[in-house]
This record gives sequence, structure tokens and C-alpha cells, in this order.
Amino acid sequence: MFTDPSPLKELMSHFSQAGEVVLIQVRPASRQPMQSVTETYAHIGKGLEGDRYKGTADSKRQVTLIQAEHLDAVASYLGKESIDPALTRRNIVVKGINLLALKDHRIQIGDVILEMTGLCQPCSRMEEHFGVGGYNAMRGHGGITAKVIQEGTIRVGDEVSKL
Repeated sequence: MFTDPSPLKELMSHFSQAGEVVLIQVRPASRQPMQSVTETYAHIGKGLEGDRYKGTADSKRQVTLIQAEHLDAVASYLGKESIDPALTRRNIVVKGINLLALKDHRIQIGDVILEMTGLCQPCSRMEEHFGVGGYNAMRGHGGITAKVIQEGTIRVGDEVSKL
């Protein structure tokens, strides 16, 4: 396996601090409101306990994460003071760490290990939830998708760090 010893690769592995889980949400059924929980169990291939998602071990969208800091940006683009995180339909809201900088890294949250699998692009439901312009407000701020590598419990307040 080729290892890139470049200075840029080294810089990309440094983080000034760990993040923190500030909200966990699951959706029990399609088009149903998100439900906030204080903890949930992350299953390999199935995502979060209580979430409607049912996948396979190879599924790339088992868990969705978004940064609290991006919620402020989306609100600003919509001309609002704030937005309800439930309207983004993301499972986990974190603060204090740049999720996009975790590309090519595994992420530890409590006992759980996740692997970033891609960007969580907005869908047409953002127009329903936020009104005209909701889709474009979320573009580039929709968070990430991940798959569960190691099962365990995720709790509000858990540290989010790069492995």
C-alpha cells in the first residue's frame, strides 16, 4: 500500500480539538417527524436503532451527520435566525470538528467507529421544509454519510474524534 509522506497529508491529519455530539435523531418511518433521543445503538449494516433505515453491511448511508456550525450557515442563507435541525433529516448533529476534514479517516463516537462514505447531498424535501431556496441553502452544508464499522452506543455529549 502506498503511503503519501507529503507535508499536506501530514497537515490533513491534525485536528485542534475533538468534536461533540449535540443531538441524535431517528426517523421511525418515511416522511414521519424526526424523534430526538439521548442515546441510540449503532448496528453494522442497519444504522441507528429506531431509525427507519434498513440496509446491508455494505450500505454507504447507514448514518448521517451534520455540523451544528453549518446549521447557522443554512439559517443565514434562508434569512432566518436559526433552523430546526430535525428539518435537515440528519441523524447526528456534532459541533467543534470539521466533518469534511474527516475524509479518508475513521471516526470514533463513544464506542462506535464510523467510516465516512460521502457527502450527504440535499434532496427536494429541503424545499418542503425550508421553503423556496431550501435546497440551495443546504448545498455544501448537508453533512456526511457514514457506515458503521464497530457497533456500540452513541450518546449526546460523546466525543467525536478522528482515528
